[in-house]
Amino acid sequence: MATQDHANSRWRIAGINFAHLHMGDNLRKVFEHPRCEIVGISHNSPELMHDAIANFSIPAERVFTDYRVCLEQAKPDVAILCPPTSEHGRWTRQVAEYGVHILIEKPFAATLAEADEMIAAVESTGKLLAINWPLVWVASHQTTKRLIDEGAIGDVIEVHYYDGNRGPCWHTADKIEKTAAEVAAAKPTSWFYRRSEGGGSLLDYLGYGVTLGTWFMGGRRPLEVTTTVDAPPGLEVDEHSITVVRYETGLSKFETRWGTFTDPWVHQPQPKCGFVVVGSAGTISSYDYEPTVRIQSTEHPTGRELPCDKLQPPHQDPVQYFIDCLESDRPLEGPLSPAISRIGQEITEAAVQSARAKRTISLS
Repeated sequence: MATQDHANSRWRIAGINFAHLHMGDNLRKVFEHPRCEIVGISHNSPELMHDAIANFSIPAERVFTDYRVCLEQAKPDVAILCPPTSEHGRWTRQVAEYGVHILIEKPFAATLAEADEMIAAVESTGKLLAINWPLVWVASHQTTKRLIDEGAIGDVIEVHYYDGNRGPCWHTADKIEKTAAEVAAAKPTSWFYRRSEGGGSLLDYLGYGVTLGTWFMGGRRPLEVTTTVDAPPGLEVDEHSITVVRYETGLSKFETRWGTFTDPWVHQPQPKCGFVVVGSAGTISSYDYEPTVRIQSTEHPTGRELPCDKLQPPHQDPVQYFIDCLESDRPLEGPLSPAISRIGQEITEAAVQSARAKRTISLS
């Protein structure tokens, strides 16, 4: 995977497709990495690249409106992809043809079949495919995983998840807020609100919950999935979903919400965004962006607050981690790996089927 000269040289990174607002966040991580360089960016609508060009001083000769020209001229080692959910498969296959490592922004795909096609397309080139879930880089959740691995709550038997934000049109890259008027103007044209492009809170946020939930459960697959979604007037996608997943150990719940009272990275709403993990010998509450986790155990049944781990390189962001795997020639682990993300995709697809059919879907 890694090449000898990369030990002392810079990794060439290209940003392809700016449909998802997280492209700006990911490019910032590239910009801040001491051994990475943004060698090209591409989107068919130049205006979507303006902020990145300004923020990272990207020269005009590295800006493209045709991804093929970008890949041919920039010759990146790694391509970061942020297309609409419904186009993840197509863009991964297209870019994989250029023999680059691929880091694609969540969710994994629109369907399980598409996820499998993405895995096969990248595997055939001998490169790595990573799926970035930004909640992985929240200290509370990494602390929770460490505590689980250390046996602090015994065997995980339940995962309860509630997450979301005020809605995808309320902020841009770097969490810059928009006004209510800007949100109202953006909704009718945003791909996030189009069913054909993979919009809706379920596809936006359920993957987070079930993929990190699979990570907490050590890669365990469930038996069945039951989901219900709201039907907001005037919208063709959901803004609220509740999924009940049955494992051999019992029931877990995953809830997604566009329309929380506040954004959790500013002020935690109620219900709080994050996870509660139940084990055979304790529990952990792991809320997004909070400085502590709360743990109950046999030794401390009344519960106690523990400070979150201070995250260190290469576990602070997806670019650090991906580059470290490439440089050390080791496989991806956890939610960024296709193996764990595929189980999350399987659950998400069953949830979509369940909501449409209004019945439980078996995964046995």
